[in-house]
Amino acid sequence: MTQAPALQSGVVAALLAALPADRVLSDDDVVGSYVHDEAEWAPHGAPVAVVRPRSTAEVQAVVRACLAHRTPLVPRGAGTGLSGGANAVDGCVVLSTEHMRDVVAIDPVERYAVVQPGVVNDDLRAACAEQGLWYPPDPASSPWSTIGGNVATNAGGVCCVKYGVTRDYVLELEVVNGLGEVVRLGRRTAKGVVGYDMVGLVVGSEGTLGVVTEVTVRLRPARAPERTVVGYFDSVVDAGRAVEALGAAGVTPSALELVDRHCLAAVDEWKNMGLSVDAAVVLLGRTDAPGPAGDAEADAMLRSFELGGATWAAASTDPAEAEALFAARRLAYPALERLGPLLTEDVCVPKAAVPEMLARIEAAAARNDVLIANIAHAGDGNLHPLLITPPGDAEARARAQVAFGEIMRDAVALGGTVTGEHGVGLLKRDGLAVELAPEVVAMQRAVKAALDPHGILNPGKVFPDAVPA
Repeated sequence: MTQAPALQSGVVAALLAALPADRVLSDDDVVGSYVHDEAEWAPHGAPVAVVRPRSTAEVQAVVRACLAHRTPLVPRGAGTGLSGGANAVDGCVVLSTEHMRDVVAIDPVERYAVVQPGVVNDDLRAACAEQGLWYPPDPASSPWSTIGGNVATNAGGVCCVKYGVTRDYVLELEVVNGLGEVVRLGRRTAKGVVGYDMVGLVVGSEGTLGVVTEVTVRLRPARAPERTVVGYFDSVVDAGRAVEALGAAGVTPSALELVDRHCLAAVDEWKNMGLSVDAAVVLLGRTDAPGPAGDAEADAMLRSFELGGATWAAASTDPAEAEALFAARRLAYPALERLGPLLTEDVCVPKAAVPEMLARIEAAAARNDVLIANIAHAGDGNLHPLLITPPGDAEARARAQVAFGEIMRDAVALGGTVTGEHGVGLLKRDGLAVELAPEVVAMQRAVKAALDPHGILNPGKVFPDAVPA
C-alpha cells in the first residue's frame, strides 16, 4: 500500500528534524540499492527514505517518527538475507544499521562481547581471536553479514552442527520496541531465570518485534585446528545415508557439509579454483577434537562415508586442498546465482530423514522439470536445495515455485521445518501455515500485537499482516 504524498513528506521532514542530515537518504538511485535482500524471487516496494543511524538514541528517534506518522519501518542489516525479510514495502522507511559497527567491549574473563548490530560477523570473530576467544555462529555469508541480521534470522552456519546457532550465544539485547521504548532484555550472568525468555523471543523474529541496537554474545575459547575427511558419492541419497550412519555412530563432527557437482562446477567456472572432482556429490567432514579423540572421530567419519556407499573417502593430508573445498561450499550460492534466477530452500529435517528428504528433492526436480543443485549443512539436517531457472523463462519459474512448495511440505511431513536458518520473511509465509497449527499462529500474532501494537515493524513479514494506513 503506497502512502499518501503528504504523509510521506511528513515522515521525511520529521526524520530530517530529528537526525543529522547525513543520516537520511532520499535520492531515488541511492534508495534503490536498499529495497531488497538477496532473495531474488521475493517482492519489494518503494521506500520514502533510507535512514542510517549511528546510535540507539537515533534509532529511537526513527521509530518515534514512524510511529507519529504511522509509517512502516523495515530494519535492515547487510542485506544478505535469502527470504525477503529485509525487503521494503511501499511508503516505508528502511532503517539500515550498517553504520552501527562498534565492537563495544570484549570481556575475556566472563567471555562475552558487546557489539552494535552493524558489526560484520567475520570482524567480530577476528576481534575475538586476538584475545584467544571464538564466536562460533558462522553463516556462509559471514564475510558480509552483520550480527544484527544474524540475530534477526537466528543464523546458523557450518560449525553449528556441534556448537549451535545464534540464539545459543545471545545473552543480552538492547532493543527499541514498537512503542519507541528502549529496553534491555536478558542478562550477562551465567545463570538467570527471571521472567520470560524475551531474548529468545526476539532472536529470529526478523525485525517484527523491535529494532536491535546492541547485542551481547557468549564467547568460547579458541579451539584446536580441525582435520578434514572427504567422501565422494554417486548420488545425494547415498551421501544422505552416510549422514544417517554418522549420526547412528554417535559422532558430532565440527562440520559436515554436502556439496553437489553443480555447485562445484559453478564455483570452479567463476573462480578457477581447479576443483576437478570425479563425483556427483561431495561430503566434507571435520573434527576439532584434540589428540586420540580426533583420530577416533576421523575414523568414524570414514567408516560412515563407506557405509553410505562412498566411491572414495579419505582424511585430507593437504590443508590447502581441504580449505579450498570448504571455500567452494561458501561460494556456492553466489556462483550459482550467476547462472540464472535462483530460488533457495532452507528446510531442516531429522538426521535419520536426510536420505529420504534428499530423494524427495530429486523427485520434485524431476516431476517439475527444474534444475536443483544441492548444498547442505548435512550434519544437522539443514538442506539448501537451490532451484535454478533460465533468465526470462516464466514457465520454468512457475514450475520452480511448485517444486518449492512441495519441498516445504515434504520437510514438514518428515518431522522437519520449512526454514532452518534463513527465516520466513516473504518466501516462506505459506510454509509457516503448513508447519504451525492455527492456535500457535494466533499466539504468535498476539505477541506481535503486544510488542508492536501499531503494526509498523516490518509489516507483512513472517505472516501477512496488513501494512498500516
